[in-house]
Amino acid sequence: MKSYTIQEINKILKGVIVGNTSQKITAPEQLEAANESEISFIGNKKYEKFWSASKACVAVVNEDISIEPGEDRAFIKVKNADLAMSQVLELFAPPTPLFTIDIHPTAVIDPTATICNGARIGAGCYIGPKVIIGDNATIYPNVTILDECTIGKNTVIWSGTVIRERCHIGNDCILHPNATIGADGFGFRPDPQRGLVKIPQIGNVIIGNSVEIGANTCVDRGKFSSTVLGDGCKIDNLVQIGHNSKLGKFCIMAGNSGLAGSVTLGNGVIIGGSASIKDHTTIGDGAIVGAGSGVTGDIPAGKTMLGYPAVEARDALKQWAILKRLVNESKK
Repeated sequence: MKSYTIQEINKILKGVIVGNTSQKITAPEQLEAANESEISFIGNKKYEKFWSASKACVAVVNEDISIEPGEDRAFIKVKNADLAMSQVLELFAPPTPLFTIDIHPTAVIDPTATICNGARIGAGCYIGPKVIIGDNATIYPNVTILDECTIGKNTVIWSGTVIRERCHIGNDCILHPNATIGADGFGFRPDPQRGLVKIPQIGNVIIGNSVEIGANTCVDRGKFSSTVLGDGCKIDNLVQIGHNSKLGKFCIMAGNSGLAGSVTLGNGVIIGGSASIKDHTTIGDGAIVGAGSGVTGDIPAGKTMLGYPAVEARDALKQWAILKRLVNESKK
Protein backbone atom coordinates (compact mmCIF):
# COMPACT_ATOMS: atom_id res chain seq x y z
CA MET A 1 0.00 0.00 0.00
CA LYS A 2 1.29 3.46 -0.89
CA SER A 3 2.05 5.85 1.94
CA TYR A 4 3.77 9.23 2.18
CA THR A 5 4.85 11.69 4.84
CA ILE A 6 3.42 15.18 4.74
CA GLN A 7 6.87 16.43 3.70
CA GLU A 8 6.95 14.06 0.73
CA ILE A 9 3.55 15.25 -0.43
CA ASN A 10 4.45 18.91 0.03
CA LYS A 11 7.59 18.42 -2.04
CA ILE A 12 5.23 17.89 -4.98
CA LEU A 13 2.64 20.54 -4.04
CA LYS A 14 5.25 23.18 -3.11
CA GLY A 15 2.94 24.66 -0.49
CA VAL A 16 3.45 25.82 3.09
CA ILE A 17 2.98 23.35 5.96
CA VAL A 18 1.09 24.70 8.99
CA GLY A 19 1.01 22.48 12.06
CA ASN A 20 2.68 19.12 12.39
CA THR A 21 1.90 15.41 12.15
CA SER A 22 4.11 12.34 12.04
CA GLN A 23 1.25 10.22 10.71
CA LYS A 24 1.96 8.43 7.42
CA ILE A 25 -0.67 9.32 4.81
CA THR A 26 -2.19 6.29 3.11
CA ALA A 27 -5.02 7.71 0.96
CA PRO A 28 -7.00 10.82 0.01
CA GLU A 29 -10.63 11.06 1.16
CA GLN A 30 -13.44 13.58 1.57
CA LEU A 31 -13.56 15.38 4.91
CA GLU A 32 -16.48 13.56 6.52
CA ALA A 33 -15.29 10.08 5.54
CA ALA A 34 -11.55 10.38 6.17
CA ASN A 35 -9.76 8.42 8.89
CA GLU A 36 -6.65 9.30 10.89
CA SER A 37 -4.18 8.24 8.16
CA GLU A 38 -5.88 10.05 5.27
CA ILE A 39 -5.50 13.43 3.62
CA SER A 40 -8.43 15.62 2.61
CA PHE A 41 -8.86 19.12 1.24
CA ILE A 42 -10.77 22.34 1.85
CA GLY A 43 -11.31 24.19 -1.42
CA ASN A 44 -13.81 26.74 -0.11
CA LYS A 45 -14.10 28.62 3.16
CA LYS A 46 -17.67 27.40 3.66
CA TYR A 47 -16.28 23.91 4.33
CA GLU A 48 -13.99 25.04 7.15
CA LYS A 49 -16.72 24.20 9.67
CA PHE A 50 -16.40 20.48 8.86
CA TRP A 51 -12.70 20.27 9.74
CA SER A 52 -13.16 19.89 13.50
CA ALA A 53 -15.35 16.80 13.08
CA SER A 54 -13.11 15.24 10.44
CA LYS A 55 -10.56 12.59 11.41
CA ALA A 56 -8.16 13.46 8.55
CA CYS A 57 -4.62 14.10 9.73
CA VAL A 58 -3.83 16.54 6.89
CA ALA A 59 -5.82 18.82 4.61
CA VAL A 60 -4.75 20.66 1.49
CA VAL A 61 -6.23 24.15 1.87
CA ASN A 62 -6.34 27.52 0.16
CA GLU A 63 -4.03 30.23 1.45
CA ASP A 64 -6.92 32.28 2.86
CA ILE A 65 -8.08 29.62 5.33
CA SER A 66 -9.09 31.13 8.67
CA ILE A 67 -8.87 28.12 11.00
CA GLU A 68 -5.95 26.28 12.60
CA PRO A 69 -5.27 22.57 12.01
CA GLY A 70 -5.21 21.57 15.69
CA GLU A 71 -3.08 19.15 17.68
CA ASP A 72 -1.15 16.50 15.72
CA ARG A 73 -2.80 17.68 12.50
CA ALA A 74 -1.56 19.86 9.67
CA PHE A 75 -2.55 21.93 6.67
CA ILE A 76 -0.69 22.30 3.40
CA LYS A 77 -1.48 25.81 2.22
CA VAL A 78 -1.52 26.32 -1.56
CA LYS A 79 -2.90 28.87 -4.00
CA ASN A 80 -5.56 26.51 -5.36
CA ALA A 81 -6.56 23.53 -3.23
CA ASP A 82 -8.63 21.92 -6.01
CA LEU A 83 -5.69 21.85 -8.42
CA ALA A 84 -3.28 20.71 -5.74
CA MET A 85 -5.59 17.89 -4.73
CA SER A 86 -5.51 16.60 -8.29
CA GLN A 87 -1.75 16.09 -7.82
CA VAL A 88 -2.40 14.19 -4.60
CA LEU A 89 -4.91 11.94 -6.35
CA GLU A 90 -2.31 11.17 -9.02
CA LEU A 91 0.10 10.04 -6.29
CA PHE A 92 -2.38 7.48 -4.97
CA ALA A 93 -3.96 6.44 -8.29
CA PRO A 94 -4.09 2.66 -8.73
CA PRO A 95 -2.54 1.18 -11.87
CA THR A 96 -4.63 1.03 -15.04
CA PRO A 97 -5.87 -2.37 -16.27
CA LEU A 98 -3.00 -4.67 -17.18
CA PHE A 99 -1.98 -5.57 -20.73
CA THR A 100 0.01 -8.81 -20.64
CA ILE A 101 0.58 -8.52 -24.39
CA ASP A 102 0.52 -5.34 -26.48
CA ILE A 103 -1.67 -6.70 -29.29
CA HIS A 104 -4.13 -9.31 -28.10
CA PRO A 105 -4.42 -12.31 -30.45
CA THR A 106 -8.22 -12.00 -30.58
CA ALA A 107 -8.06 -8.44 -31.94
CA VAL A 108 -9.00 -8.27 -35.62
CA ILE A 109 -6.66 -5.84 -37.39
CA ASP A 110 -6.91 -5.23 -41.11
CA PRO A 111 -3.56 -5.76 -42.87
CA THR A 112 -3.70 -2.22 -44.30
CA ALA A 113 -3.95 -0.65 -40.81
CA THR A 114 -0.87 1.02 -39.31
CA ILE A 115 -0.12 0.33 -35.65
CA CYS A 116 2.62 2.67 -34.42
CA ASN A 117 5.25 2.13 -31.75
CA GLY A 118 4.03 1.27 -28.27
CA ALA A 119 0.35 1.08 -29.15
CA ARG A 120 -1.68 -1.49 -27.21
CA ILE A 121 -4.85 -3.15 -28.49
CA GLY A 122 -7.04 -5.28 -26.24
CA ALA A 123 -9.07 -8.43 -26.77
CA GLY A 124 -11.95 -8.39 -29.22
CA CYS A 125 -11.11 -5.08 -30.88
CA TYR A 126 -11.73 -4.45 -34.56
CA ILE A 127 -9.35 -2.14 -36.43
CA GLY A 128 -10.51 -1.50 -39.99
CA PRO A 129 -8.77 -0.83 -43.30
CA LYS A 130 -6.28 2.05 -43.49
CA VAL A 131 -6.72 2.96 -39.83
CA ILE A 132 -3.71 4.59 -38.15
CA ILE A 133 -3.18 4.03 -34.41
CA GLY A 134 -0.60 6.50 -33.08
CA ASP A 135 2.39 5.95 -30.82
CA ASN A 136 1.56 4.70 -27.32
CA ALA A 137 -2.19 4.76 -27.87
CA THR A 138 -4.20 2.37 -25.69
CA ILE A 139 -7.27 0.65 -27.12
CA TYR A 140 -9.09 -1.34 -24.42
CA PRO A 141 -11.03 -4.55 -25.21
CA ASN A 142 -14.04 -4.54 -27.53
CA VAL A 143 -13.45 -1.22 -29.27
CA THR A 144 -14.45 -0.80 -32.92
CA ILE A 145 -12.51 1.59 -35.16
CA LEU A 146 -13.74 1.57 -38.74
CA ASP A 147 -12.09 2.40 -42.08
CA GLU A 148 -9.62 5.27 -42.53
CA CYS A 149 -9.81 6.61 -38.97
CA THR A 150 -6.76 8.06 -37.24
CA ILE A 151 -6.05 7.85 -33.52
CA GLY A 152 -3.40 10.20 -32.13
CA LYS A 153 -0.47 9.34 -29.92
CA ASN A 154 -1.07 8.63 -26.21
CA THR A 155 -4.83 8.57 -26.72
CA VAL A 156 -6.83 6.15 -24.54
CA ILE A 157 -10.04 4.57 -25.82
CA TRP A 158 -12.07 2.58 -23.30
CA SER A 159 -14.15 -0.53 -23.96
CA GLY A 160 -17.32 -0.43 -26.00
CA THR A 161 -16.42 2.73 -27.89
CA VAL A 162 -17.28 2.85 -31.60
CA ILE A 163 -15.44 5.20 -33.96
CA ARG A 164 -16.99 5.16 -37.37
CA GLU A 165 -15.29 5.53 -40.73
CA ARG A 166 -13.06 8.51 -41.63
CA CYS A 167 -13.12 10.10 -38.17
CA HIS A 168 -9.97 11.57 -36.64
CA ILE A 169 -9.03 11.68 -32.96
CA GLY A 170 -6.11 13.84 -31.78
CA ASN A 171 -3.25 13.24 -29.36
CA ASP A 172 -3.64 12.71 -25.60
CA CYS A 173 -7.40 12.20 -25.74
CA ILE A 174 -9.55 10.00 -23.48
CA LEU A 175 -12.74 8.38 -24.75
CA HIS A 176 -14.68 6.70 -21.96
CA PRO A 177 -16.71 3.48 -22.31
CA ASN A 178 -19.38 3.27 -24.99
CA ALA A 179 -18.76 6.67 -26.54
CA THR A 180 -19.94 6.78 -30.15
CA ILE A 181 -18.02 8.97 -32.57
CA GLY A 182 -19.30 9.51 -36.09
CA ALA A 183 -22.78 8.01 -36.05
CA ASP A 184 -25.14 9.47 -38.65
CA GLY A 185 -26.49 12.91 -37.91
CA PHE A 186 -30.26 13.16 -37.40
CA GLY A 187 -31.28 14.22 -40.89
CA PHE A 188 -34.73 13.49 -42.36
CA ARG A 189 -37.10 15.39 -44.61
CA PRO A 190 -40.81 14.70 -45.19
CA ASP A 191 -41.87 13.57 -48.67
CA PRO A 192 -45.56 13.15 -49.64
CA GLN A 193 -44.87 9.87 -51.41
CA ARG A 194 -42.11 8.31 -49.29
CA GLY A 195 -42.73 9.64 -45.82
CA LEU A 196 -39.58 10.64 -43.96
CA VAL A 197 -36.60 10.54 -46.32
CA LYS A 198 -33.17 9.99 -44.81
CA ILE A 199 -30.59 12.62 -45.75
CA PRO A 200 -27.18 10.95 -46.28
CA GLN A 201 -24.56 11.97 -43.73
CA ILE A 202 -21.28 11.85 -45.64
CA GLY A 203 -19.03 14.00 -43.43
CA ASN A 204 -16.95 12.97 -40.44
CA VAL A 205 -15.84 13.99 -36.94
CA ILE A 206 -12.54 15.71 -36.13
CA ILE A 207 -11.50 15.79 -32.47
CA GLY A 208 -8.53 17.89 -31.39
CA ASN A 209 -5.80 17.19 -28.84
CA SER A 210 -6.34 16.60 -25.10
CA VAL A 211 -10.09 16.14 -25.49
CA GLU A 212 -11.99 13.98 -22.98
CA ILE A 213 -15.35 12.46 -23.90
CA GLY A 214 -17.55 10.81 -21.28
CA ALA A 215 -19.28 7.46 -21.25
CA ASN A 216 -22.25 6.98 -23.59
CA THR A 217 -21.71 10.34 -25.24
CA CYS A 218 -22.51 10.67 -28.96
CA VAL A 219 -20.78 12.95 -31.44
CA ASP A 220 -22.55 12.77 -34.81
CA ARG A 221 -20.75 13.01 -38.15
CA GLY A 222 -21.40 15.97 -40.41
CA LYS A 223 -23.97 15.88 -43.18
CA PHE A 224 -21.11 17.25 -45.22
CA SER A 225 -17.72 18.46 -43.99
CA SER A 226 -17.01 17.82 -40.30
CA THR A 227 -18.30 18.00 -36.78
CA VAL A 228 -15.36 19.53 -34.90
CA LEU A 229 -14.28 19.51 -31.24
CA GLY A 230 -11.38 21.86 -30.53
CA ASP A 231 -8.33 21.17 -28.38
CA GLY A 232 -8.91 20.71 -24.66
CA CYS A 233 -12.68 20.25 -24.73
CA LYS A 234 -14.12 18.23 -21.82
CA ILE A 235 -17.41 16.48 -22.50
CA ASP A 236 -19.33 14.72 -19.72
CA ASN A 237 -21.32 11.47 -19.86
CA LEU A 238 -24.57 11.21 -21.84
CA VAL A 239 -23.98 14.29 -23.97
CA GLN A 240 -25.30 14.70 -27.53
CA ILE A 241 -23.35 16.76 -30.08
CA GLY A 242 -25.28 17.13 -33.32
CA HIS A 243 -24.01 17.00 -36.87
CA ASN A 244 -21.83 19.83 -38.18
CA SER A 245 -21.50 21.44 -34.76
CA LYS A 246 -18.22 23.25 -34.13
CA LEU A 247 -16.72 23.59 -30.65
CA GLY A 248 -13.81 25.93 -30.01
CA LYS A 249 -10.99 25.22 -27.58
CA PHE A 250 -11.50 24.29 -23.92
CA CYS A 251 -15.29 24.05 -23.99
CA ILE A 252 -17.09 22.16 -21.22
CA MET A 253 -20.39 20.31 -21.60
CA ALA A 254 -21.94 18.75 -18.48
CA GLY A 255 -24.03 15.59 -18.39
CA ASN A 256 -27.28 15.27 -20.36
CA SER A 257 -26.69 18.51 -22.25
CA GLY A 258 -27.09 18.59 -25.99
CA LEU A 259 -26.29 20.54 -29.12
CA ALA A 260 -28.61 20.30 -32.10
CA GLY A 261 -27.12 20.40 -35.59
CA SER A 262 -24.78 23.16 -36.77
CA VAL A 263 -24.28 24.79 -33.37
CA THR A 264 -21.11 26.87 -32.98
CA LEU A 265 -19.42 27.29 -29.60
CA GLY A 266 -16.57 29.76 -29.17
CA ASN A 267 -13.53 29.13 -26.99
CA GLY A 268 -14.09 28.41 -23.30
CA VAL A 269 -17.88 28.03 -23.46
CA ILE A 270 -19.50 26.21 -20.52
CA ILE A 271 -22.77 24.32 -21.01
CA GLY A 272 -24.45 23.21 -17.78
CA GLY A 273 -26.10 19.85 -17.20
CA SER A 274 -29.31 19.11 -19.14
CA ALA A 275 -29.06 22.36 -21.12
CA SER A 276 -30.33 22.27 -24.72
CA ILE A 277 -29.02 24.37 -27.58
CA LYS A 278 -31.15 25.00 -30.70
CA ASP A 279 -29.76 24.24 -34.15
CA HIS A 280 -27.76 26.88 -36.06
CA THR A 281 -27.08 28.81 -32.84
CA THR A 282 -23.79 30.58 -32.11
CA ILE A 283 -22.51 30.98 -28.54
CA GLY A 284 -19.62 33.40 -28.09
CA ASP A 285 -16.30 32.94 -26.32
CA GLY A 286 -16.51 32.42 -22.56
CA ALA A 287 -20.30 32.35 -22.39
CA ILE A 288 -22.01 30.20 -19.76
CA VAL A 289 -25.33 28.40 -20.16
CA GLY A 290 -26.82 27.37 -16.82
CA ALA A 291 -28.07 23.88 -16.05
CA GLY A 292 -31.45 23.00 -17.53
CA SER A 293 -31.54 26.06 -19.75
CA GLY A 294 -32.91 26.12 -23.28
CA VAL A 295 -31.02 28.32 -25.75
CA THR A 296 -33.10 29.43 -28.73
CA GLY A 297 -30.91 32.21 -30.14
CA ASP A 298 -27.33 33.45 -30.40
CA ILE A 299 -25.45 34.39 -27.23
CA PRO A 300 -22.75 37.11 -27.20
CA ALA A 301 -19.33 36.39 -25.76
CA GLY A 302 -19.03 36.42 -21.97
CA LYS A 303 -22.74 36.30 -21.18
CA THR A 304 -24.27 34.01 -18.55
CA MET A 305 -27.70 32.66 -19.48
CA LEU A 306 -30.38 30.91 -17.43
CA GLY A 307 -33.87 29.59 -17.88
CA TYR A 308 -36.12 28.29 -20.63
CA PRO A 309 -36.01 30.09 -22.94
CA ALA A 310 -32.61 31.25 -21.74
CA VAL A 311 -32.16 34.93 -20.90
CA GLU A 312 -29.35 36.79 -19.16
CA ALA A 313 -28.86 35.40 -15.67
CA ARG A 314 -29.72 38.60 -13.81
CA ASP A 315 -32.95 38.95 -15.78
CA ALA A 316 -33.86 35.32 -15.15
CA LEU A 317 -33.30 35.75 -11.41
CA LYS A 318 -35.52 38.85 -11.38
CA GLN A 319 -38.26 37.00 -13.26
CA TRP A 320 -38.12 34.09 -10.84
CA ALA A 321 -38.27 36.45 -7.84
CA ILE A 322 -41.30 38.27 -9.25
CA LEU A 323 -43.05 35.00 -10.06
CA LYS A 324 -42.36 33.67 -6.58
CA ARG A 325 -43.77 36.83 -5.03
CA LEU A 326 -46.91 36.63 -7.17
CA VAL A 327 -47.44 32.99 -6.24
CA ASN A 328 -47.00 33.73 -2.55
CA GLU A 329 -49.43 36.66 -2.72
CA SER A 330 -52.02 34.51 -4.49
CA LYS A 331 -51.95 32.08 -1.54
CA LYS A 332 -52.90 34.77 0.98
